[in-house]
Amino acid sequence: MTKEADQAPAALAKDEHRPGPDPRTTVVVITKDRREELLRTLRTLRELPERPRVVVTDNASHDGTAEAVARLFPEVQLLCPGRNLGAVGRNLAVRHVRTPYVAFCDDDTWWEPGSLRRAADLLDAHPPLAAVTARIVVEPSGEEDPVVAELRDSPLPGPDWLPGPALGSFLAAATVIRADAFRGAGGFHPGLWLGGEEELLATDLLTQGHWLCYVPELTIHHAASKARDSTHRRVLGLRNTLWFTWLRRPWRSALRRTGHLLRTVPHDTPSLRAVAQAVQGLPWVLRQRAPVPAAIEARLVALEEARRHSTARRYVG
Repeated sequence: MTKEADQAPAALAKDEHRPGPDPRTTVVVITKDRREELLRTLRTLRELPERPRVVVTDNASHDGTAEAVARLFPEVQLLCPGRNLGAVGRNLAVRHVRTPYVAFCDDDTWWEPGSLRRAADLLDAHPPLAAVTARIVVEPSGEEDPVVAELRDSPLPGPDWLPGPALGSFLAAATVIRADAFRGAGGFHPGLWLGGEEELLATDLLTQGHWLCYVPELTIHHAASKARDSTHRRVLGLRNTLWFTWLRRPWRSALRRTGHLLRTVPHDTPSLRAVAQAVQGLPWVLRQRAPVPAAIEARLVALEEARRHSTARRYVG
């Protein structure tokens, strides 16, 4: 941890009491059929001292989500594309953003007061920094999410000015990102749709010369939705990991990574479905294949080694 990062909590405490709203950041939320959780998140966002503008993409909910948001939160910009865009719903929302920074937020997460202001301060101060990822607190227990240890102990080297450990990817529900950098990298890839969609975008940001980092004094709270289909998410996550591997890794690394996944994932029906879907997508993946340069591949190899021992990134459920 850098000296700057060690001193940051004191700076955050000062920022939390800075009067007035902060116009630098727009919060983007995607949702589907989680009306009550979304309304809780929107109530929390409304009470933040930063008073951020909020854009919600409703991915074709059938539970009255859009109607409730329009009635109870008229200040929120509500987008209703009429179909489930998955993570690409964030791309749609960012098209309506006019602030320099975007704070992603899921319908079951919410930002802690002062975190958005501090994130904007850090992005203001460090132009090469594209995104900052927050510490995730699980509710109602108040414990850190297991993935936090992985972020904190990232093996990647970074410049001394980074306000926290350098990252090779980020978590969309807990990250503030530069809007221009997001647009410049193409946003979330429509082919991946949802499930580990951050890895491809993060790698493209790194390839373009941006930096990503974890900042522990930023905090977001996560009360995992009971409506989550963990098995479906596992299928999408494994499929997208394979697609990312074939899209961006040199062939030797891609074959090694694919072999490791096929050996270590559960040998069950969801894994078989994921591999079948990945193979079906090979034509478009190979057409769009663009292997990363050697310097970025070295970072991906370091992350791959670290994640082999991760308890937070297992294809189970």
